[in-house]
Amino acid sequence: MDPILPSRPLIWHPAVKAMRDTLPPSEDVYIVGGTTRDAFLHRPIRDIDLATEGDGRPVARRIANAFSGSYYPLDAERNVGRAIIPWADGQITVDVAQFRGPDLEADLLHRDFTLNAMAVPLNSDLSHVIDPLGGLHDLERKLLRRCSPDSIPSDPIRALRAVRMGVEFGLRIEPETKVDLKAAAPRVAQVSPERMRDELFHILDARDPAAALRVLYQVGLLQAVVPEVAGLDGIAQGPPHQFDVWHHTLEAVARLNVFLRVMRGERSDALTSNMPIGAAVFAFADLRPRIAAELDISWPQDRSHHALLLLGALMHDTAKAVTRTIADNGQVHFYGHDTIGAEWVHERAKRLHLSNDEADRLQTIVRNHMRPHWLNNGPLTPRAIYRYWRDTGSAGVDICFQAMADYLATVASTLDPATWVHYLETVRTLLERYFFKFDTAIAPPALLSGHDLIERLAIEPGPQVGALLEALREAQVEQRVVTKQDALKFIQRALEEGSSES
Repeated sequence: MDPILPSRPLIWHPAVKAMRDTLPPSEDVYIVGGTTRDAFLHRPIRDIDLATEGDGRPVARRIANAFSGSYYPLDAERNVGRAIIPWADGQITVDVAQFRGPDLEADLLHRDFTLNAMAVPLNSDLSHVIDPLGGLHDLERKLLRRCSPDSIPSDPIRALRAVRMGVEFGLRIEPETKVDLKAAAPRVAQVSPERMRDELFHILDARDPAAALRVLYQVGLLQAVVPEVAGLDGIAQGPPHQFDVWHHTLEAVARLNVFLRVMRGERSDALTSNMPIGAAVFAFADLRPRIAAELDISWPQDRSHHALLLLGALMHDTAKAVTRTIADNGQVHFYGHDTIGAEWVHERAKRLHLSNDEADRLQTIVRNHMRPHWLNNGPLTPRAIYRYWRDTGSAGVDICFQAMADYLATVASTLDPATWVHYLETVRTLLERYFFKFDTAIAPPALLSGHDLIERLAIEPGPQVGALLEALREAQVEQRVVTKQDALKFIQRALEEGSSES
């Protein structure tokens, strides 16, 4: 395998050349996989994959030591070590693995797709590529092609990865590879939940997750990972819905993806050039730092909050498949789809081995995703705002943007600008109360405790105490009760009214 000169220069992160200078010239270490691909595509490199004939762990340890970084034995079975090294533009992760076979060629032939089956000798001038399967040519043709007929059958999770990379790099999937994707669908469900979860989150974190989900659904792969979405295609919805449930779901995912990126500070004409997004950016301009802070959450194993929220959008209407009814006047209803869907998403989260906190967050989002719609259609009273945040907690911020995306995915091209501005005003009011008036509008200081009610007012311990304290909090947010004396009078009056009614 003689190295070849690519049609364009390879662009490396400075850390690559620095590592080359720290390792002995006689040591055969190769840059492989996505790192070589990204150098050819001139994409930013944050993760560096290396391969060597022997145990990769000692090499990773030497790299970590040379840069005063950290070392981890990543995979004892495959002799993989990881070095995390500090760099001026952020830390770099370096994984060093032993060849998947007796030599480099065998290693490359056993990889998933040709664009990942290229190598560059680290102890070289880093300009030539070892490319036994024509990955460079496939990249130039924008073609995603399997390395061998066994590539996908040997590891069905690669089918999900193929769709993600196809969308991410704008590639056409080669016909034989596409056949293998469809054939892999029944076996994907047999893959470990952790691997399914991780690949799904990679897809949801991609630049255009809705496009990837659309392809995954078409070839039957998404239904293997999230069975609840099966059958949503073709379920008709009444006005004002413009799409069936599945295409509405895809549109909601796409809209939410844009909202989240914009609110976290991504700036792009492509993101903000349309009226609904531009209006939202304007409406929340002064709130964006606080919104971004709320959205900046990391879950276990560095799973992103962004991907978690898109999973919620993917599943927010799944229960419409079992709740659809048609009234005598022809109106279509999905009563209870939010409640049932909340249970479904919680169960799916557990099956994907998400944490309890992630499962609970998803459940709260799906259960309450209709609440901003209802608040927009009715009087936005202090009590209604209080009850919204009482029931949703910090997930209420997520739900605001989920609901905005859901609304746009409902009305689509029939959107009325004035109605949209009103919707944004409703959401802004909710967010303002959360960010700026939390202590008065959402969590007012307790004027009385349960102990006060039991001791001072001789109320028997039980559910009545909690109900009275909740009624007192609502009176506080409505400014009907301000002092402790007001609170005592309020409780006494509530007891008298309750006694008279009985």
